[in-house]
Amino acid sequence: MIDTLFSNLPFLTNGQDSSGSLFITIAMVGLVLVVFYFLIIRPQNKRQKQVQSMLSALKKGDKVVTIGGIQGVITTVKDQSVTLKVDESTKIEFQKSAIASVVDKKAAAAEKK
Repeated sequence: MIDTLFSNLPFLTNGQDSSGSLFITIAMVGLVLVVFYFLIIRPQNKRQKQVQSMLSALKKGDKVVTIGGIQGVITTVKDQSVTLKVDESTKIEFQKSAIASVVDKKAAAAEKK
């Protein structure tokens, strides 16, 4: 078993023919690509889909937090932007991509108590 594990390393084979080294190399590259996909690419795609669905579901009255930390309530929703009411007399317009999260209404009610 040890001979097959190290057969692709020429300095350990003592001049033996390593006919399976190409297959082992291709298998290792494939394994690295599969691990890379499941650890990096797939979770990133899932996160991106979640963000897109959150942004498309924004509606008037949602309490949100921007990427800059500003909290407010949505007063108007446009194609690419939203207007937040951050104070009694202050409204700020943000790009939808600047919204980091929607605050859960149940969690917001629990904070007020």
